[in-house]
Amino acid sequence: MSLLDSLRRYTTVVADTGDIEAIRRHRPQDATTNPSLLLKAAPQAEYRSLVDAARGAADAVSGPQATRTEAFMDHLAVAFGMEILKIIPGRVSTEVDARLSFDTEATIEKAKQLIARYEASGVSRERVLIKVGSTWEGIRAAKRLEADGIHCNLTLLFSFAQAVACAEAKVTLISPFVGRIYDWHRKQGGAEIPPADDPGVASVRRIYDYYKKHGYTTQVMGASFRRVDQITALAGCDLLTISPELLEQLAQMPGEVTPALTVESARASAEPRLHLDEPTFRWMHNEDAMAVEKLSEGIRKFYEDARKLEQWAALVAA
Repeated sequence: MSLLDSLRRYTTVVADTGDIEAIRRHRPQDATTNPSLLLKAAPQAEYRSLVDAARGAADAVSGPQATRTEAFMDHLAVAFGMEILKIIPGRVSTEVDARLSFDTEATIEKAKQLIARYEASGVSRERVLIKVGSTWEGIRAAKRLEADGIHCNLTLLFSFAQAVACAEAKVTLISPFVGRIYDWHRKQGGAEIPPADDPGVASVRRIYDYYKKHGYTTQVMGASFRRVDQITALAGCDLLTISPELLEQLAQMPGEVTPALTVESARASAEPRLHLDEPTFRWMHNEDAMAVEKLSEGIRKFYEDARKLEQWAALVAA
């Protein structure tokens, strides 16, 4: 048995990629995308038809160039999502533009537009998760979207405050970023961190325990992994979204994993239940220097990659 097959016994495996062929190879239950992954996938020759179709749909939109560019990005994201849904049995995550991270109303409007595109193409909203950055404004937007039957994946999650607020908002799923937390602490310490002391793994364990102890239905999906041992250390987590490179490593490594996270152990944890209003959330998040830095950096990176994708598409069309 491979580590990947063993992991699937305890955790839902999700592919973290825009590469449709990689998804076909590894047969995950769900898949996640983001602007950085689409930027990597879109220039590949096998996806040219998706790019051309998105450009054609955008060209048919009336209005200024900015409106057509926005339409192109939406059509492209949904086009990749629809191709992925032909392969996987579960859900695909499609991300709202990072430039809307601090605008609740605009986030809600964009999420509804994306869902409308899926539904117009015959895809049920039950198979789509709208990815929203875990800012206070994003979490407020997700709460209202969930009430309207639009399910959300709250991404760029680094602090316990973000996790608590997402649970209180009753979002469907959160994606705490294991690898990016690890990267920050490794940089601060100037040395590799032993697996047993991995702060990214510890963050997900704390969130999982808190959710299960207090009966929240929000699912925890560990994300942004750097090494196989980070993945196996979170066996038993609701979901884990994994890059094709690490999926391949897991598939090639024989062995069995033991669940590290269980509902039974979570219920024995000592984490008290919290309630966060906006000032409390902002202060608690602000107290975590890593989370403040990585959230801001992540929003900027997703924004930059979305703009690079727009620029690449314009050059190809010229």
